[in-house]
Amino acid sequence: MSRIKRAVQARKHRKGVLKHTKGFKYGRKSKFKLAKEALRHAWTYAYRDRKVKKRAFRQLWNIQINALARQNGITYSKLINGLKKKSIELDRKVLSELAKEYPDIFIKIIEEAK
Repeated sequence: MSRIKRAVQARKHRKGVLKHTKGFKYGRKSKFKLAKEALRHAWTYAYRDRKVKKRAFRQLWNIQINALARQNGITYSKLINGLKKKSIELDRKVLSELAKEYPDIFIKIIEEAK
């Protein structure tokens, strides 16, 4: 069996990995072994945090809704319960936007939920 040299493929693989590590610090951007390990962690965190971002935004929206709801004499949980009972289907993102940008409309929604 003849020997197969992988010079071209190996160089292409290493260049591809190093291309992804642009902006990393120290040897993690230029040394293949360190770059490979850094990318493995970076991509793991990126995958995980795409899910975490959704949770974080929902928490933020809940806080914003609760803040304006309490100023108008109702708690967050009672507001959401009232909206469900009245069949008002607004998601938390929209409610949060209304609370920030159009508080007068949000107050009308609160009155409807009470």
